[in-house]
Amino acid sequence: FLTRPFRSLLPELEKKRAKVKQMGLWAPGHPEELGGMGLDLVDLGLVSEALGRTPLGHYTFGCHAPDAGNVEILHLHGTPEQKRRWLAPLVAGEIRSCFSMTEVEMPGSNPVMMETTAVKDGGDYVINGQKWYTTAADGAAFAIVMAITDPDSPPHRRASMIIVPCDTPGFDLVRNISVMGHAGEDYFSHGEILYHSCRVPQKNLLGPEGAGFAIAQERLGPGRIHHCMRWLGVCRRAFELMCARAAARRISPTETLADKDIVRAWIAESHAEIEAARLLTLHTAWRIDREGWRAARQDISMIKFVVAGTMQKVVDRALQVHGGLGMTDDTLLAFFYRHERA
Repeated sequence: FLTRPFRSLLPELEKKRAKVKQMGLWAPGHPEELGGMGLDLVDLGLVSEALGRTPLGHYTFGCHAPDAGNVEILHLHGTPEQKRRWLAPLVAGEIRSCFSMTEVEMPGSNPVMMETTAVKDGGDYVINGQKWYTTAADGAAFAIVMAITDPDSPPHRRASMIIVPCDTPGFDLVRNISVMGHAGEDYFSHGEILYHSCRVPQKNLLGPEGAGFAIAQERLGPGRIHHCMRWLGVCRRAFELMCARAAARRISPTETLADKDIVRAWIAESHAEIEAARLLTLHTAWRIDREGWRAARQDISMIKFVVAGTMQKVVDRALQVHGGLGMTDDTLLAFFYRHERA
C-alpha cells in the first residue's frame, strides 16, 4: 500500500469489497433501506475504531469519508432524481464523490467566510471560485459544492449546497496537493479545484437555497464521530507498534528500550490518553443518537481537538521509539503522521 500507486490496488480491493457485501457487512452506517446496516452512531463508532487500524479499512467496508457524509445529506435533503442518480450508486460503491467547501484564502474553521459564488443565469447556476483540500476529487463522479448564492442575506444564510458532476465544463482539478512530499492519487488525495464559469442546472441544488451552512452542520456532527473513532483506531495501531518495538529493540546486551523509564512513561501516558479520548467520543455519539447533534455541539467541538491531540502525541511517541525506522514507509507510522495529522 505504501509503496504502490493506489490505483494498482483497486482490482484487489474490489474483490475485498465484494466479499464484505457478501457477508452483509457493507456500509455499516447507512440506512438499511439504502443497502446499509443501519447502525447507530455508538455502534458505528466502534466499527470505525476497528477499521481505522488500517488506512484501507473504511474504503473496503463502504463507510469512508467524504462519501459517508455525502450519503447522509443526500439521504436527508436530496430530491428523488438526485437520489436515483447519485445516492443509490454512491451507497453501492459504484462511484465516488467529494465535498468541496474549504478555500485557499478563507479560514477553514469558519465556513460562513467564503468567496466561491453560484449566480443564477436562466435555469442554471454559474459557479466561480477556488477550493482546495477537496479530498478524493481525483476520480470522483461528482462534488457537493458549497457556494454563496445570496451575498445579501445574513452570513449563515448566504451559502447553498450544489451538486456538480466532475465532468462538467469549468470543473478543473488543478492538482492533487502534495502533503509532506506525497501528492497521492485517486481516493487517497486532496485536490485543488478551480470553478471557471461552471454551469449546472438549478435542479442540482441540494436542500433549500441558503441552507448550506445548516446542512454542513448536520454533516459535521456524525462526521466528527467517524473521524475521531477512526483516529482512535490509528492510535491503537501506533500504540501496539510502539509496545512491540520497545520490547524487541535491544540497546545493550542486557537491555531493551522497554527498560527505559521514559519509554515506559510514554506507553502509560498513551494508554491513558487513548482510553480517555475514546470514552469522550463514545459519550458524544451516545448524546447525538439520543438528543441530536445540536444538543451535543459542545461535545462535538471537544472531541475534535482532544482526539486529534491524542493521536498526534501517540503517533509521535511511536515514531520516536522506532527511531529512524519510524520515518520510513517500512511501517505505517510515517503515513499516519503526515496524512492523519494533515
